Amino acid sequence: MLYNHECRGDDQSRRLAGQAVAHLSACCGRTPEVIARAPGRLEVLGGHTDYNDGFVLAIAIERATVIAAATRQDTLIRAWSDCDESEADFDSARLDEGPWGKWWDYLAGVTGELHAEGCVTGGADVAIVSDVPVGGGVASSAAIEVASAVALSSLAGCTIDPEALALLCQRAENDYVGMRCGILDQFTSVFARPGQMLWLDCRTLERRLVPMGRTNARFVICNTNKPRELVASAYNERRAECEQAAALLGISALRDADEQMLETNAALLGETLLRRARHIVTENTRVQAGAEAIEAGDVEALGTLLNASHVSVRDDYEVSCPELEAMRNAAMVAPGCHGARLVGAGFGGCISALVDADAVERFAEQVGRQYEAETRLPATIFATAAADGAGLMPIESEG
Repeated sequence: MLYNHECRGDDQSRRLAGQAVAHLSACCGRTPEVIARAPGRLEVLGGHTDYNDGFVLAIAIERATVIAAATRQDTLIRAWSDCDESEADFDSARLDEGPWGKWWDYLAGVTGELHAEGCVTGGADVAIVSDVPVGGGVASSAAIEVASAVALSSLAGCTIDPEALALLCQRAENDYVGMRCGILDQFTSVFARPGQMLWLDCRTLERRLVPMGRTNARFVICNTNKPRELVASAYNERRAECEQAAALLGISALRDADEQMLETNAALLGETLLRRARHIVTENTRVQAGAEAIEAGDVEALGTLLNASHVSVRDDYEVSCPELEAMRNAAMVAPGCHGARLVGAGFGGCISALVDADAVERFAEQVGRQYEAETRLPATIFATAAADGAGLMPIESEG
């Protein structure tokens, strides 16, 4: 079917849509034919399990990327983004000239994958506006990929189902941009729904929405604002280590390992690969327990799992950094916090904390003050509910 999930979005998404429409007019003198929205995501549990064929739990966050677009009569894609207020011009028929190492590589990569699927997009004028933190570990790249795919495929009138759309966005990031991400980000951006968590089996692509039990807790995202230099190379290195460990164990992916297997083969793996594999094995177990805790509304159990996940990804997977530790330490002693962990690739970005709803304001004030005093970096802190996945926004919602 044509990807046509309609998401009216919240007030902020509608404001972003209004800004995208205004920028499309300013940069290109055009009115939109489509407006597409795709959210960032919060990885609740499942750090680095997705590219190991494992399990993940995630929600779409209320922050999103919105694209206003109109067709052109040639093959040129002319795009403007508020990420650095720059414009891109590239020929959709000459994508081999890239990648360029710029933000528009995501747009170009998606264009190429759409063409490979038989969806020839032609040219387009595009304006992109986003409030998803860039480099924060909450899938800003997937948001622009998915929003681009929804917008361009809709302009072209192509038939594409949601799963195929998510997978082609992942391929764009893997093959064109060069980041060997798993499918967590793109699938969450596409399939998430309000008030529910997405449970995903990254091998079979089986997925289900887990109703969030009634609680008074919110997820609070605490951005360290630390630039994540070399994160792509370190991420790809961790993935290669996992593949090496699986090969030594004689399995296709670490999804198939258990703690007994690791213990038996500890000498074969060596210290580093053993720790990498142990994180994946134990994190998969935490995801399954987390789904039960979420459905039951058991905040204490979920908080315990978040804490254990952070220790594992810090000590066994080694993707934390001093700024993330400073942020988490501040969160753990702040009012109403049940647990906290780093999210995303690591080496910077965000901490996610589970916080009593009536303590969010006090939590944010204390964490921000303590973090800045220790690191001399400003913190960006915001609460989020589980939001809707990607879709087309009505044109009449602009402004």
